[in-house]
Amino acid sequence: MFKKWFGSKEPKEEKILPWIALNSVEQLNAIEERSKTKTQLIFKHSTRCGISRMVVNQFIELYDLETNADLYYLDLLNYREVSNETGYKFQVMHQSPQLLVIKNGVVVAHASHGAINDMDLARFV
Repeated sequence: MFKKWFGSKEPKEEKILPWIALNSVEQLNAIEERSKTKTQLIFKHSTRCGISRMVVNQFIELYDLETNADLYYLDLLNYREVSNETGYKFQVMHQSPQLLVIKNGVVVAHASHGAINDMDLARFV
């Protein structure tokens, strides 16, 4: 119990997610097309926001590597144009952090902040 509260000196294995960098507007059309055969996930992250950093770390910890979906990572600060176009294309108001679930060309679910880690992604893949 104390390890849970105060941390542990035991090395923690780092979990590596199969992120695909989302850094061009052109990729959005490919994501839309791919979503017709495989669920697409877009994680929008603000690298300067403490809440966003906390949520992305929790997401990494909780993400099931067996999830059959393509997982995109969008750095909002470096790719603001891509972030804006993502909102327009998929008709979702911008939030940060935010997770979009895209199937058959449309967003079927989205969440922001702490609600991201409450999503049951298995329902959508």
